[in-house]
Amino acid sequence: MPKDYERMEWSNRSERADLRSLCDLSRRRVLQGSTVAALVSLGLAPASAVSSSPLLGFRGVPPSTADAVVVPEGYVAQVIARWGEPVGLVGNMPPWRPDASHSADDQAAQLGMHHDGLHFFPLDGRSDRGLLVMNHEYTDEGLLHPDGMANWSAEKVRKSQAAHGISVVEVAMRDGRWQLVRPSRYARRLTVVSPFTLRGPAAGHPMMRTAADPAGLTVRGTLNNCAAGLTPWGTYLSGEENFIGYFAAPERLDAHQRRWGLGANWGYRWHEFDERFDAARHPHEPNRFGWIVEVDPFDPQSTPVKRTALGRAAHEGATVAVTRDGRAVVYSGEDARFEYLYKFVSRDAIRPGGAKANAELLDHGILYVARFDADGRGRWLPLVHGRAPLTPAHGFADQGQVLIQARQASDALQATPMDRPEWVAVNPATREVFCSLTNNTRRGTEGHPGVDAAHPRARNSMGHIIRWREEGDFDGETFTWDVFLLAGDPANARAEAQGNLRGDAFANPDGLWVDARGVLWIQTDMSASVMGRGEFARLGHNQMLACDPATGEVRRFLTGPRGAEITGATMTPDGTTMFVNIQHPGEPENDRTDPAEPTKHSRWPDGGRPRSATVAVRRRDGGLVGA
Repeated sequence: MPKDYERMEWSNRSERADLRSLCDLSRRRVLQGSTVAALVSLGLAPASAVSSSPLLGFRGVPPSTADAVVVPEGYVAQVIARWGEPVGLVGNMPPWRPDASHSADDQAAQLGMHHDGLHFFPLDGRSDRGLLVMNHEYTDEGLLHPDGMANWSAEKVRKSQAAHGISVVEVAMRDGRWQLVRPSRYARRLTVVSPFTLRGPAAGHPMMRTAADPAGLTVRGTLNNCAAGLTPWGTYLSGEENFIGYFAAPERLDAHQRRWGLGANWGYRWHEFDERFDAARHPHEPNRFGWIVEVDPFDPQSTPVKRTALGRAAHEGATVAVTRDGRAVVYSGEDARFEYLYKFVSRDAIRPGGAKANAELLDHGILYVARFDADGRGRWLPLVHGRAPLTPAHGFADQGQVLIQARQASDALQATPMDRPEWVAVNPATREVFCSLTNNTRRGTEGHPGVDAAHPRARNSMGHIIRWREEGDFDGETFTWDVFLLAGDPANARAEAQGNLRGDAFANPDGLWVDARGVLWIQTDMSASVMGRGEFARLGHNQMLACDPATGEVRRFLTGPRGAEITGATMTPDGTTMFVNIQHPGEPENDRTDPAEPTKHSRWPDGGRPRSATVAVRRRDGGLVGA
């Protein structure tokens, strides 16, 4: 999402001090000191962590302000899968129009705007052919239409909705270059009008029923799809993140609507031609968004499912781990100030047989929310109806309501309000779990929650990454944790913005992913409103870095074009190609492009109107990426 941080949804207005999480002075000093020292003191890193990393075999690139993607010496970055290219639907492949004059129907058959999370699904186990599935988080109406939001119409709403959602494209390596395979029997677009099935405890709930869907079992569309996850049974998970700003609010909000930030109007104006997005007329429609969506990329005829057992939130994504007895554990952060980190544990084990054999796996299990205590331990609190305080006496009629109102349930359980928990990454070999906390400049300011053990810096403009190990197995209800690193620039005057990085400086960690070798890849999302200024002056554009978790060393691997966020990371099975998404190149400070000057801030990737796109990064010698 465009990260004008002051406009972001923030609806957890509780001023409750969590006494379990308040840190004492000595604890705070440890967390603000050396990352390596903190890791050693907690027994999570060897004392030899100061040595150079054996995992990182490339020479890091410097910060960049070029309108280009920069990769290390010996690497090449190839642009594929741009916004507006046809996805490859048989008999329906409308071409890109450089002046953005393609129609809504065209856009529904083309790659959407603002690529975000993605995964590569190999075909027949191959590394030279597969499916790329990716999210399209939001739209910039100034780029999407030749005249922007002037002469607003039903057609423009349809086009905006068609540019959201998810794309499935087939890709193949031909003559040393990656290409889209078109047409493809796998090609697919899912948009704001595509049918989705509701499953799990909240399906059919009275709070999910609308005039168009009195049964509360079918939703039209998915939107603001952010990070993504891959399941062991071969499906794709997509988190519906900042959905609330698409809805026009009634004049008076009830407590539920206020808690979910209804009224944070982001100017989409869809409600003017699609009444579903008028919450005054359809107050339950917002409840049908904010879920984790499961898609079978290998079956374009299948109906995607919104898995309500995983809870409703501003979901950044969904990352899957597997317990020793074969059950699925799904971690998900909620990208909003002072919101929560969740974990779902499936009741049943994963079955052989792929998507069809596990069609109900994510409908049964327990959802938990995290509490981080000051002693370096934590607890997963179950969001289970009937367990105090999640009872009718406290306003929770049933499990469906607990899941629909997961924020209120987490408030009641006194979970730890966090600094925008975003991507979660799991290293199955070491069983470490990482979560990026991008920033929260309201932390510790007047009227807002103060610093605590998991959030040791006031006015947290730089962000940080936390790490934990579950006690026992991934389904454990307790864990040990530490602050893995504090992002920042050591040249900053303000101590809270200096960080404690060992290696290259960066700010605002967002995307996280652990590759097969154990490298933690970190992607950043500095807003255009702060990039190159003040405490961010020396950091250049957004970037992707590689980190060796054993040593804490961080090395800059890729830098992006002007205004772009770096997001989404996945590799071919042989580790020789990494796919990365470049989102919203040319993003202006006010988040919306002036249609009269579409190339004012960027001309990436083709010298004209800026377009989000996927980049395939390879070593020229064909070796492992990052090694």
